[in-house]
Amino acid sequence: MSRNSRQTVQTVTIARWRFALAVLLLAVLMAALLWHVALLQVVPGEDKGFEFLQGQGDARTVRTEVIPAHRGVITDRKGEPLAVSTPLVSLWANPSELKSDAVEVAALAEALDVSEVGLRKKLERYQHKEFVYLKRNMPPQKAENILANRWSGVYGRTEYQRFYPAGEVTSHLVGFTNIDERGQEGIELAYNDWLSGHSGSKRVLKDRKGRVIKDDGQLKAPEAGKDIHLSIDLRLQYLAYRELKQAVAENQASSGSLVMLDVKTGEVLAMVNQPSYNPNDRTGIKVSALRNRAITDQFEPGSTMKPLTVLAALESGRYHPHTMIDTSPGYIRVGKKTLLDPVNYGVIDLTKVITKSSQVGISKVALDLEPDVVRNMFYRLGFGQGTGVGFPGEGVGVLPSRSRWSDIERANFAFGYGMSATALQLAQAYGVVANYGVKKPVSLLRLSDDKKSDLSADELGDQVVTSQISHDVVDMLKTVMGSTGTARKAQIEAYPAAGKTGTVHKVGKEGYVYNRYRSVFAGMAPADNPRIVVVVNIEDPSSGKYHGGEVAAPVFSKVAEGALRLMHVPPEVNHQEKAKVASEPKNHREPLS
Repeated sequence: MSRNSRQTVQTVTIARWRFALAVLLLAVLMAALLWHVALLQVVPGEDKGFEFLQGQGDARTVRTEVIPAHRGVITDRKGEPLAVSTPLVSLWANPSELKSDAVEVAALAEALDVSEVGLRKKLERYQHKEFVYLKRNMPPQKAENILANRWSGVYGRTEYQRFYPAGEVTSHLVGFTNIDERGQEGIELAYNDWLSGHSGSKRVLKDRKGRVIKDDGQLKAPEAGKDIHLSIDLRLQYLAYRELKQAVAENQASSGSLVMLDVKTGEVLAMVNQPSYNPNDRTGIKVSALRNRAITDQFEPGSTMKPLTVLAALESGRYHPHTMIDTSPGYIRVGKKTLLDPVNYGVIDLTKVITKSSQVGISKVALDLEPDVVRNMFYRLGFGQGTGVGFPGEGVGVLPSRSRWSDIERANFAFGYGMSATALQLAQAYGVVANYGVKKPVSLLRLSDDKKSDLSADELGDQVVTSQISHDVVDMLKTVMGSTGTARKAQIEAYPAAGKTGTVHKVGKEGYVYNRYRSVFAGMAPADNPRIVVVVNIEDPSSGKYHGGEVAAPVFSKVAEGALRLMHVPPEVNHQEKAKVASEPKNHREPLS
């Protein structure tokens, strides 16, 4: 056996302290590694610790998205929708992510049905932004088809668009919103805060291309806007709109308005205007067509104020319905102006002054009263002040108050000149007469059934004049509808009615214009127990007819009769024969106020 094969294996002995040192070093390294990992993922508050890293990760993947809330619904008194919000999809882009090559932009423009040049300019203009609308309020199916192409940087979001089922029939009252669903006109503007909802939010996880891969749940629930129930009845609104539109067209008038009030509650049952507009398509709309003339436009109401002057005369105690007044010789000189009747009516009673709309008779009554008596009555009836409906742009009219009145001012005032009012104010005043002297607050909102059945003392209204005086004036107004009155065409076949005509010269740049007129009618039905008051105002009729009894009165007749039938008010059978006699042709026209 060789010497090399017989070498002895020697064992190297490591000192214990060295082994312990090596183990300790390995343990320290492991602990340091674990500590570093802990700093990154567990321990808060360290620079670039887990909070920093998690925040950086979330910033690239976690997003908070808005959950839109729909706007409140506007309905008529029976729940028929007048304004609703429809969910649509708006497409937007992040210009920094969207590829700018010509092929992709051209394809996107074609899908959006927009100009390629216009789209390219928009993307260039917003190239340093992260958000730009491509097209808003698209039908969901069409938007989904575009998003299915998965173009980089193109996204969709749910938004709501306002839709108005009744279109132009309710446009002036309901109004409209802009593209962001903020009220711009009408009830939409007046009650914008009430109707507006509050958006919610949710957290989502998105991939690098912005696609949602996980929904982490809702952070805040959306709050829908509150609904509004208007006082109008859509059936009556359609009826009034149809008749007013036809009358304006037939008489070649420039404009018109109509207001219908519920006598017992003060609610507006119908309010229409001409010309109108379609709130669903406002392209090419004229600004003049936007305003609600029944509430905003102020005009001299003319002879429709004569019965209200008679209210003041009866209240003074110096007159009663059969007080005789000498109107001979058919005219009266007041200051430098001569006031005329169509013919010399001679000695007539106060009732016939209203029946014939005698200018001379009402002027003598007004001049016999204290100067402020008539003015104060008009104010108590609601003229010269807001009605309280809260409608944007409501006119309050002009009701002069003077320390000294000239005779001609007092006379003019008595038959509706030298003052101005809105159609709604005139309807409210006639509502007082129809409601036995009680003035009701006018409301564009539906009063709840509880409120109708359990009215407090304040809500019952103010007793402006006594019920007896109001009853006397209603009896006078009935005669205006008869065969010798000025409103024969306002008579209703199945119901007794009462009202007053007004034919007014319009004001031009240099004073009153002799060939421009305003035709007005204010009335109530059924006269024996009034349920509704209707005021019709038609501006600039130019077809040859211009008297209130010829132009505005027929509109009242058709609207009031149709409304009472829709309201299920039973007709008076005995009245039909009287109405037939009253409708026999008579050559009578009211004097120009």
